[in-house]
Amino acid sequence: MKFFKAFAAGAALFSTGVSALPKVTRAGRYLYQENGTRFYIKGIAYQEQGTVTSNDPTGFPEPTDYADPLADANGCNRDLPYLKQLGVNTVRVYSVNSALNHDSCMKALSDAGIYVILDLALPVNGSIDRASPAWTTNLLDLYIGTVDAFSKYDNVLAYNVGNEVVTAPAETISAPFIKAAARDVKAYLKSKGSSALVSFSSTDGPNGAAGVSWRTALAEYLACDTDATSIDLYGLNAYRWCGAGSVADESTIMSDFQNYPIPAYFSEFGCIKNPPRLWTEVGALFGEQMVNEWSGGVAFSYFPTSDGFGMVTISSDGSSVTTSDDFTRLQTQYNAVSFINSPAQSAAGSNTQAACPAKSDAFLASTTLPPTPLDDVCDCLEKNAFSCVFSNTKSSNTSPIIGTLLNYACSQLGTLGGSCVPIGADGAAGTYGPFSVCDPATKLSYALSEYYEHSNRQAAACVFGGNSTVLSTAPASAQAADAAASSCASANPPKTQVPTNPTPTSPSTKGAVSPGATQTGSNSIGNNSSNHNGAGFIDARGALITMTASVIGLAGGMFVLL
Repeated sequence: MKFFKAFAAGAALFSTGVSALPKVTRAGRYLYQENGTRFYIKGIAYQEQGTVTSNDPTGFPEPTDYADPLADANGCNRDLPYLKQLGVNTVRVYSVNSALNHDSCMKALSDAGIYVILDLALPVNGSIDRASPAWTTNLLDLYIGTVDAFSKYDNVLAYNVGNEVVTAPAETISAPFIKAAARDVKAYLKSKGSSALVSFSSTDGPNGAAGVSWRTALAEYLACDTDATSIDLYGLNAYRWCGAGSVADESTIMSDFQNYPIPAYFSEFGCIKNPPRLWTEVGALFGEQMVNEWSGGVAFSYFPTSDGFGMVTISSDGSSVTTSDDFTRLQTQYNAVSFINSPAQSAAGSNTQAACPAKSDAFLASTTLPPTPLDDVCDCLEKNAFSCVFSNTKSSNTSPIIGTLLNYACSQLGTLGGSCVPIGADGAAGTYGPFSVCDPATKLSYALSEYYEHSNRQAAACVFGGNSTVLSTAPASAQAADAAASSCASANPPKTQVPTNPTPTSPSTKGAVSPGATQTGSNSIGNNSSNHNGAGFIDARGALITMTASVIGLAGGMFVLL
C-alpha cells in the first residue's frame, strides 16, 4: 500500500510529561478503565463545520473542505479552558490531516484528562460512498495513515470508521463495506498492540417502523459474527429529547438497545427543535434510567453552525471565545453528573457478538464482506494489462472527472459487448469483482483500456476529452491484455488479511483548509426530530468519486461501481 512519509518519524514515542491516561477497554457491553472503574463518555463535538454545497443532487449534501482542529495549537490553547469548564472527558473530531503535526493539541488534551474519538474519513477524497459503496486501497491507506499518525498518543479512545453512511433502507448495501473497514482497521490496531476501540456512528433514522428497522438491523449487523469483524463501540446520533423533554422521548431507543452486546453511546445529542436547549437529557443519560443501555454521549457542538447548533462564538481574529447560554446550561448539567460505577467489571460478562440480522426489505446487506484491499492486484493491472490510461494532469481535483468518465466508459463498453463487472462490487449479493478493491483512478484506467481494446484500438477511442493516453508499453493485443488481467486476478485472489506497513507516500489532503480557518455550512436530515446530520463534516460521499457511477445489471443483483 502507498502511504504517508510524515509518519515514519511519527513512530517515535510521544512524551506528555505526565502519567499516561488510563486505557479504556470493553468488558461485555460496557467500558472500563484499567482500575476497573466504569467509563462513561462525557463529551462534546469539537470541529468547525466545512462548506456544504446546497445543490447537492442527492438531497443529502456533504462538505467540501475542513479545518483540522487538532493541528491548530493556538486554537486548542484558546479552547481548552472552556472544555475544562464544561467538565468533558472526551472530544469527538470528524476530520484530520494526518500529514500535519498534532503533538501540541493532543498533549494539552491528554494533560487535561480528555480522550479523543477520531473519525478516519475525510470529505471529498476519503470515505465510504453511500450511493456507490466500495472498500478500496486508497481508503485503507487513508484510514491506516491516520491511525499511524495518532498511534503515539495516549488519549485516542476510538477510531470511527464511518458517520451516518446509511440514511435509508436502500443504502444498507453499504453495510458490508463499513464492516470490512472495521475489520481491517481493527486487525491493524491489534497488530500494532493498540488498545484503541473501533467504532461507527449511525443516524437515528426517520421516525416510524421502517426507519427503526434498518437502524436496529444495522446496529446488530455491525456487532455480529466474530469479534474480529465487529465494531467495539456503537454511536447513535440521537436528537429525540427536545426542549424540556423527558426520558419517555428515548423509550424506543432504550428498548431497541436493551440487549445490545457491545458498548453504545450517543455520538451526537442536543436537539434544537424546541429552544432553548436545556440539556436535561444529561441527567437521564448518565442516570439510572439509561446507563444500563448507554455509556454516555457527545453534545453537539462546541463550534457554531449555520442551522443553530454551537455553544461558543470565536472572535474574528480567532483569539477569544464568547460562550452562550447553551454552553452555560450544558456546563451546569455536565458538572452535576456523578458516574454510576455499576456493574462491576467482574460482573460485566464476557465479550459476545450479536446474531447477524436476516435480510429484509429494510435491510439488504449480505454477510459476505469484501476482501482486504491490497495493492498487489492493482499494481499488477497497472504494469501489465492497461493500454489506455487516465492521464489528467491539469485539474487539482479529478474526482468529478473520474466519476463522469467512469460512467461514460462503462456504459459505452456495454454497447460493445464488454463489461465493468471485474471492478464492480455488490454489497447486497456479497459479490466483489477481482479489481473492486482498486482505487478509482485504477478502475477508470481499466474501463478506458477495455473500451479502447473493444474499439479495435482506434485512436479516437483513447481520447476522452484529453483525459487519457495510449501507453507505449501496452500489451500486444486485446487477447494479451485480457490474459494479463486474468493472470493478475489469479495470482492475487481476494482475501482477508492483516494490513501491513505500507510504503510511505504523501497523503491526499484535497478539501483541507488551513487550521483555524473559519468555515460555514451545515446539514440536517429531514425527519420529524431536530436532527443534525453529523455528515456536515465527514460522511459517505467523499470516496474520490463524487458522482454516482454506472450501475450494470447482473443476474442476482446489481454491481455498483466506484
